Amino acid sequence: MQTIEAIRRVRAVRSFRDDPLPEAVLTAILDAGRHAGSAKNLQRWQFIVVTDRPTLGRLAGVGPWAGHLAGAAAAVALVTPDPRADDAPLSVMFDLGRAAQNMVLAAWELGVGSVPATVYEPQLARAILGYPPDRHCEYLLSLGYPADPADLARPPRAGGRRSLDEVVRRGHW
Repeated sequence: MQTIEAIRRVRAVRSFRDDPLPEAVLTAILDAGRHAGSAKNLQRWQFIVVTDRPTLGRLAGVGPWAGHLAGAAAAVALVTPDPRADDAPLSVMFDLGRAAQNMVLAAWELGVGSVPATVYEPQLARAILGYPPDRHCEYLLSLGYPADPADLARPPRAGGRRSLDEVVRRGHW
Protein backbone atom coordinates (compact mmCIF):
# COMPACT_ATOMS: atom_id res chain seq x y z
CA MET A 1 0.00 0.00 0.00
CA GLN A 2 1.27 3.46 -0.83
CA THR A 3 1.68 5.93 2.03
CA ILE A 4 -0.81 8.54 0.80
CA GLU A 5 -3.39 5.83 0.12
CA ALA A 6 -2.89 4.45 3.64
CA ILE A 7 -3.31 7.93 5.15
CA ARG A 8 -6.57 8.44 3.25
CA ARG A 9 -7.99 4.98 3.93
CA VAL A 10 -7.05 4.26 7.55
CA ARG A 11 -10.09 3.91 9.79
CA ALA A 12 -10.61 3.61 13.52
CA VAL A 13 -11.43 0.01 14.42
CA ARG A 14 -13.00 -0.63 17.81
CA SER A 15 -14.22 -4.20 17.41
CA PHE A 16 -11.72 -7.01 16.98
CA ARG A 17 -11.56 -10.74 16.28
CA ASP A 18 -10.29 -12.99 19.06
CA ASP A 19 -7.18 -13.94 17.05
CA PRO A 20 -3.83 -12.98 18.57
CA LEU A 21 -1.39 -10.93 16.55
CA PRO A 22 1.67 -12.89 15.40
CA GLU A 23 4.81 -11.67 17.16
CA ALA A 24 6.34 -10.59 13.82
CA VAL A 25 3.31 -8.37 13.10
CA LEU A 26 3.38 -6.82 16.57
CA THR A 27 7.13 -6.25 16.31
CA ALA A 28 6.75 -4.55 12.91
CA ILE A 29 4.14 -2.19 14.34
CA LEU A 30 6.27 -1.32 17.37
CA ASP A 31 9.33 -0.84 15.19
CA ALA A 32 7.39 1.63 13.05
CA GLY A 33 6.76 3.66 16.21
CA ARG A 34 10.41 3.45 17.18
CA HIS A 35 11.39 4.88 13.80
CA ALA A 36 9.35 8.06 14.22
CA GLY A 37 11.23 11.31 14.19
CA SER A 38 11.56 13.25 17.40
CA ALA A 39 12.95 16.61 18.50
CA LYS A 40 16.73 16.41 18.70
CA ASN A 41 16.30 12.65 18.12
CA LEU A 42 15.74 12.20 21.86
CA GLN A 43 13.02 9.57 21.38
CA ARG A 44 11.43 10.28 24.76
CA TRP A 45 9.02 7.38 24.67
CA GLN A 46 8.59 3.88 25.93
CA PHE A 47 5.99 1.44 24.66
CA ILE A 48 4.40 -1.03 27.06
CA VAL A 49 2.84 -3.91 25.13
CA VAL A 50 -0.02 -5.83 26.72
CA THR A 51 -1.48 -9.02 25.22
CA ASP A 52 -2.81 -10.66 28.38
CA ARG A 53 -6.65 -10.78 28.15
CA PRO A 54 -7.39 -10.07 31.82
CA THR A 55 -4.99 -7.10 31.79
CA LEU A 56 -6.57 -5.75 28.60
CA GLY A 57 -9.92 -5.99 30.37
CA ARG A 58 -8.59 -3.99 33.33
CA LEU A 59 -7.11 -1.37 30.99
CA ALA A 60 -10.60 -0.82 29.55
CA GLY A 61 -11.33 0.98 32.82
CA VAL A 62 -8.81 3.80 32.27
CA GLY A 63 -11.39 5.98 30.55
CA PRO A 64 -15.05 6.23 29.59
CA TRP A 65 -14.28 5.48 25.94
CA ALA A 66 -11.57 2.84 26.47
CA GLY A 67 -13.84 -0.22 26.38
CA HIS A 68 -12.35 -1.37 23.07
CA LEU A 69 -9.14 -2.30 24.91
CA ALA A 70 -10.90 -5.32 26.44
CA GLY A 71 -11.49 -6.89 23.02
CA ALA A 72 -8.15 -5.99 21.42
CA ALA A 73 -5.46 -8.54 20.66
CA ALA A 74 -2.90 -6.11 22.05
CA ALA A 75 -2.61 -2.69 23.58
CA VAL A 76 0.36 -0.38 23.42
CA ALA A 77 0.69 2.12 26.23
CA LEU A 78 2.51 5.24 25.03
CA VAL A 79 4.67 6.39 27.93
CA THR A 80 6.69 9.62 28.09
CA PRO A 81 8.32 11.84 30.65
CA ASP A 82 5.57 13.82 32.36
CA PRO A 83 4.70 16.63 29.89
CA ARG A 84 3.35 18.75 32.77
CA ALA A 85 6.67 18.77 34.66
CA ASP A 86 8.33 22.18 34.97
CA ASP A 87 11.27 21.18 32.79
CA ALA A 88 9.26 19.23 30.19
CA PRO A 89 10.03 20.17 26.60
CA LEU A 90 7.04 21.24 24.52
CA SER A 91 7.82 18.65 21.85
CA VAL A 92 7.17 15.49 23.90
CA MET A 93 3.51 15.02 22.97
CA PHE A 94 4.08 16.04 19.35
CA ASP A 95 6.83 13.44 19.07
CA LEU A 96 4.60 10.83 20.70
CA GLY A 97 1.85 11.58 18.18
CA ARG A 98 4.30 10.95 15.37
CA ALA A 99 5.24 7.57 16.86
CA ALA A 100 1.59 6.64 17.40
CA GLN A 101 0.63 7.55 13.83
CA ASN A 102 3.52 5.47 12.50
CA MET A 103 2.16 2.49 14.44
CA VAL A 104 -1.41 3.09 13.24
CA LEU A 105 -0.31 3.27 9.59
CA ALA A 106 1.98 0.23 9.87
CA ALA A 107 -0.84 -1.73 11.49
CA TRP A 108 -3.24 -0.73 8.73
CA GLU A 109 -0.83 -1.89 6.03
CA LEU A 110 -0.57 -5.26 7.84
CA GLY A 111 -4.35 -5.68 8.00
CA VAL A 112 -4.53 -4.75 11.68
CA GLY A 113 -7.07 -2.26 12.96
CA SER A 114 -6.37 0.22 15.73
CA VAL A 115 -7.85 3.05 17.71
CA PRO A 116 -6.45 5.25 20.49
CA ALA A 117 -7.83 5.40 24.02
CA THR A 118 -7.33 8.44 26.22
CA VAL A 119 -6.35 7.76 29.83
CA TYR A 120 -8.76 9.56 32.17
CA GLU A 121 -7.73 7.46 35.18
CA PRO A 122 -3.93 7.85 35.32
CA GLN A 123 -3.60 6.21 38.75
CA LEU A 124 -5.34 3.09 37.44
CA ALA A 125 -3.13 3.01 34.34
CA ARG A 126 -0.01 3.34 36.51
CA ALA A 127 -1.22 0.60 38.89
CA ILE A 128 -1.87 -1.79 36.01
CA LEU A 129 1.22 -1.00 33.94
CA GLY A 130 3.74 -0.19 36.67
CA TYR A 131 5.57 2.68 35.01
CA PRO A 132 7.65 4.91 37.32
CA PRO A 133 6.36 8.12 38.96
CA ASP A 134 8.32 10.40 36.63
CA ARG A 135 6.57 8.90 33.60
CA HIS A 136 3.19 9.68 32.09
CA CYS A 137 0.72 7.68 29.99
CA GLU A 138 -2.06 9.65 28.38
CA TYR A 139 -2.83 7.31 25.47
CA LEU A 140 -3.02 3.63 24.63
CA LEU A 141 -3.53 2.06 21.22
CA SER A 142 -5.81 -0.95 20.74
CA LEU A 143 -4.62 -3.33 18.05
CA GLY A 144 -6.28 -6.35 16.47
CA TYR A 145 -7.72 -7.88 13.36
CA PRO A 146 -11.08 -6.20 12.67
CA ALA A 147 -14.16 -8.19 13.67
CA ASP A 148 -15.64 -7.12 10.32
CA PRO A 149 -13.02 -7.62 7.58
CA ALA A 150 -14.94 -5.09 5.45
CA ASP A 151 -13.56 -2.39 7.78
CA LEU A 152 -10.23 -2.73 5.98
CA ALA A 153 -11.82 -1.79 2.64
CA ARG A 154 -14.47 0.63 3.88
CA PRO A 155 -14.36 3.81 1.78
CA PRO A 156 -14.09 7.21 3.42
CA ARG A 157 -17.40 8.53 4.69
CA ALA A 158 -18.85 11.30 2.52
CA GLY A 159 -18.39 14.60 4.29
CA GLY A 160 -16.11 13.01 6.88
CA ARG A 161 -13.30 15.51 6.33
CA ARG A 162 -13.37 19.25 6.03
CA SER A 163 -12.27 20.48 2.62
CA LEU A 164 -8.69 21.56 2.08
CA ASP A 165 -9.92 25.12 1.45
CA GLU A 166 -11.47 25.15 4.94
CA VAL A 167 -8.25 24.23 6.75
CA VAL A 168 -5.45 25.83 4.71
CA ARG A 169 -4.42 29.48 4.74
CA ARG A 170 -1.57 30.64 2.54
CA GLY A 171 0.85 33.32 3.66
CA HIS A 172 -1.36 34.63 6.47
CA TRP A 173 -4.75 34.09 8.11
